[in-house]
Amino acid sequence: MLKRIGLPPGKKILIFLLSLVAITIPMGNVYNSFAVIFFVLYSVLSARRQDISFRFALLLPLLLFVLMALSLSWSVDVKSSLKALGKEAALLFIPIAFMLNRRLTRNSAHEVLKNYSIGMCLVGGYFFIRAIVRYLQLGTINVFFYHELSTFKINAIYLSALFSLALFVFVSKRNKTIMGYASTLFLLVMVFLLSSKNIIIIDVLLIITYYLFFAGLPKKAMLGTIAVFCIIALSLGYYGKIYDRLVHETQPVTQANMASGVHNVSIHEAWNKDKFNGNDYFNGTAFRTYQLRIFTEMLHNDPVLLTGYGLNASAKKVEVKGIEHNLYHGNEGNVGYNKLNFHNQYVEAFADLGIFGFLLLIAAVLLNLKNAIQAKYFVHIAFAILMISLFLTESFLWRQRGVVFFTVFYCLFNNLLPLNLMDRYVDKNYKKPTVNKA
Repeated sequence: MLKRIGLPPGKKILIFLLSLVAITIPMGNVYNSFAVIFFVLYSVLSARRQDISFRFALLLPLLLFVLMALSLSWSVDVKSSLKALGKEAALLFIPIAFMLNRRLTRNSAHEVLKNYSIGMCLVGGYFFIRAIVRYLQLGTINVFFYHELSTFKINAIYLSALFSLALFVFVSKRNKTIMGYASTLFLLVMVFLLSSKNIIIIDVLLIITYYLFFAGLPKKAMLGTIAVFCIIALSLGYYGKIYDRLVHETQPVTQANMASGVHNVSIHEAWNKDKFNGNDYFNGTAFRTYQLRIFTEMLHNDPVLLTGYGLNASAKKVEVKGIEHNLYHGNEGNVGYNKLNFHNQYVEAFADLGIFGFLLLIAAVLLNLKNAIQAKYFVHIAFAILMISLFLTESFLWRQRGVVFFTVFYCLFNNLLPLNLMDRYVDKNYKKPTVNKA
């Protein structure tokens, strides 16, 4: 059928469509949806019986979607669950498309990652130029940081995750050109400007790990490279706005806050205090502690251990808990604490889908990490660790950008041909990575 319309199946088209899906993630959802549709449609039309395979790793996201669909039958908010199910369609269609396609080699994955990382540099350039224009208009330095840089529509943390994977691709590239070094530095700067504390810490540790165990550099060159990288990272982290974000979680109540009547809620108060006031302020750690606390209260009060409340249906229960504990409810210009989701993918999956949803998620992230370590593939390892840590602070899979990003790269990495088969396949120029065991 593809040949009849002048589009014969081939690896180049598959790589192009996968790259298109990945690159359009930070764009409007409509562009990314069309890219996913083209990729899935191509996979169905070009499917050959000898290429079809059913790998356990690819079944896990598919099973998670099936559980989400089944949760409609017991959801306490069917309307919200049905609306959310459409956003989660990537968990169903992307794994099926990978099952229908030939398994790619690591060289082919490199092509997809190269295209993606170049695309993220262009996206980063757009946001940086946009910030310069806004600075000239508004005269405030805040436009270069956090949500002001990324826009609230995309979210700084999600954009940081997208840039981080591209950063790991450039870091792990051997024989870098001047443009390669410039791209690496630019993406590193963008990750710091976006100011996600969790992602900055994980990225720094992963890059140091790469130079310690994967780069294969002589000891002196390795130590020198790590020292230069640490100096750059510390210099970026010490800049005023970024430094404020990094130390914000541990700051005590300041005189300024006391004078303005704002009370910084401690972790102990977040877990134990029964009633809060309108002037109580939760930093990220305190707020996530409070959310974990109300989750345990929900499990104690409602029989949802096995089933959960239904996909995206726990939001109503969170709002009720916010009223019960008298959290700030927000106004026309600000979203109240009780309107925010759990900001923890593990808790979110448990609350919405019960113990089985939680176990499916845990199985997916642990299998992803296991396969990455066995393959000794640094970019895959970095992706796996990034997702595990990001799920601790964000309900990443409950947003369309997050679920497409996770699913497409999860399937890409976990469906590659084993190394012992690669030499017999198409890519003859692959060289096994050398690992520094020092």
